[in-house]
Amino acid sequence: MNQGRRRVGRVVAAGLVLTLLRSSPGAHAAPAPSPPAGSFAGTWSAAGRRQQVGTESGGAAAIVEVSGAVVLTSGEGLSRGFRGEAIGFDDGQGLSVGRCLWTDEKGDRLFSRLQGESVQTGRRFVGTITGGTGRYADLVGEYSFTWQYVVAAGAGDDAGAIQGRAVGLEGRIYRGGNAR
Repeated sequence: MNQGRRRVGRVVAAGLVLTLLRSSPGAHAAPAPSPPAGSFAGTWSAAGRRQQVGTESGGAAAIVEVSGAVVLTSGEGLSRGFRGEAIGFDDGQGLSVGRCLWTDEKGDRLFSRLQGESVQTGRRFVGTITGGTGRYADLVGEYSFTWQYVVAAGAGDDAGAIQGRAVGLEGRIYRGGNAR
């Protein structure tokens, strides 16, 4: 009989704990989105290298590494200029993914993931800002841009060299790690 009372007591205690957890404020509530810290717009001029290998469809898959000036023409909460660096993979079937790093004049950094079409003139990319350092430590957000032009060098010593300019660079940033 004593053992039965203990079992009932444990079941009642477990029920009370579950009830308290369910009724505690915010137990199941989604975190409130952070207010936007700002929006921004600008351009990115980049140069680097592209290494390619053939694919079964006759196209080429490539690894692309570029760097250059990111110039913001409007926006709040960010520096006006960054050194932008990106490395990515183009699968040769119209999908590119990569990582990007923007470093400002003080050495503070913004990190992002990139996804888009093949790295060619007129192609669009979307970036997801995943965090930063220094004054950008708690920023997240998103941005997009279109390659206005992409020029690849021909044969010879410059084979594999690539240059491009991205326009329509627009995005939003949020403080506190909650992107919309």
